[in-house]
Amino acid sequence: MYSQGLINADGSTHEDEAFLEAFQERIDREEKIEPNDPMPEGYRRTLVRQISQHAHSEIIGMQPEGNWITRAPSLKRKAALLAKVQDEGGHGLYLYAAAETLGVTREELVEQLLQGKAKYSSIFTYPTLSWADIGAIGWLVDGAAIMNQVPLCRCSFGPYARAMIRVCKEESFHQRQGYEIMLTLCNGTPEQKAMAQDALDRWWWPSLMMFGPHDSESQHGDQNMAWKIKRFTNDALRQKFVDATVPQAEFLGLKVPDPDLAWNEEKGGYDIGPIDWDEFRSVLKSGGFCGRDRIRNRRRAEEDGAWVREAAAAFAEKQATRQADAAAA
Repeated sequence: MYSQGLINADGSTHEDEAFLEAFQERIDREEKIEPNDPMPEGYRRTLVRQISQHAHSEIIGMQPEGNWITRAPSLKRKAALLAKVQDEGGHGLYLYAAAETLGVTREELVEQLLQGKAKYSSIFTYPTLSWADIGAIGWLVDGAAIMNQVPLCRCSFGPYARAMIRVCKEESFHQRQGYEIMLTLCNGTPEQKAMAQDALDRWWWPSLMMFGPHDSESQHGDQNMAWKIKRFTNDALRQKFVDATVPQAEFLGLKVPDPDLAWNEEKGGYDIGPIDWDEFRSVLKSGGFCGRDRIRNRRRAEEDGAWVREAAAAFAEKQATRQADAAAA
C-alpha cells in the first residue's frame, strides 16, 4: 500500500514502517501536514495529481460560461457571469499555488495539461447550448462541486485545506446564482421553462458523474480516506447531492430525468437509476464533445499571453536589481 518512497531534502528516498506509522498517527490526530513536513511519496503524488486536476478544471471551466458573457440577456446577468468566470480563474491560481508547495512548478502543471497528460473534470467537455445551461451549471455543477469541496476544507494537507475555504465561499455564490437563473426561467414563459427543463435533462447525469466511479470501482478511495485527503466516499457525496437537489427541482416545477428516481424511506434518501459509466469513460478517453476545443483555446491563450508573462518577469527582475543596488549603496 505504501510503496512510494519518502523524498528527503537531498533527493534521496526512504520510508520504513516506523515512519509510516508516525505519519498516520499525525493524520489520525487531525494534525495538518505542511509543505516542509516529511510525508510519504504516495501522499505527495496523490495531492499533486488531485490539486492539479482541480486547478485545471477551474481554468478550463471558465470556457463554457465565458462563451455566454457577450450573449447574457441583461447587463445584470453579464456582470454576474463576468464575476463568476473571474472567480474561477482565481480558484485555479489558488490551487496551482497550493500544488507548487509540493515541489512542482506551475509551468510543469500547465504543460501537462496542454500536452494532454493531465486530466480535468469531464463535466467541462459538454457544450453550453442555451442560456439555461448557465443556470444549470451554477445549480448542478457548482452544487456538486460544493458537495465535493466543502469536506476538502478539512483535508489533511494544510495549503489545500486553506485554499478551499475561500473557494467554497465563492462556489456557494455561484450555486445560488445558477439556481436563481433557473427559478427566473421557470417563472417565465412556457418556452423559457422548457429551456430550463432541457438544460436539466442534459446536465443531470454528467453532474452525478462528477463524484467519480462507485466506491467499489474507486482505485484510490480507501487510501485517500485513510490519509484524510478525502472525508467522504464518492457514493456518499453523490447521495447527499441527490437528496439535496431533487427537492430543489420539485420546487422549480422541473422533472429530474430519471424514471427510476424514488424515495427510499428505509435509508432516508432517494434511490436513482443506473449511471451510464460507458459515457463517463468515453468522455475521459476521447475528451468528450468539446475537449479538443477546450485545450486548443487554452493553448492559444497560453501563447497569446506569453508577452505579458515575459514583461512581468522582466519588470520584477529590474525591480530586484534596483533594490539590490540601493541596498548596496
